[in-house]
Amino acid sequence: MWSLIISLIVGGLIGWVAELIMKREVPGGVLGNIILGFLGSWLGGLLLSDFGPMIQDFAIVPAILGSLLVVFIYGLIAGKAR
Repeated sequence: MWSLIISLIVGGLIGWVAELIMKREVPGGVLGNIILGFLGSWLGGLLLSDFGPMIQDFAIVPAILGSLLVVFIYGLIAGKAR
């Protein structure tokens, strides 16, 4: 149970950091940040493998870089929709 809670917190923090760096809001608030963190972690793991510090099975550096990529792609898609 605790590992799930910690994973949600770490995923939310990763998503929040990506939002701060990109200066772009992702819809959904905290839930959006958690989803962004998990998607970014998955994408970063695929592209960059696992390196750097690990927290609860999240490789922090690839997760943040993957989240930045997800926010960038979201910005491209949302910008065209407006």
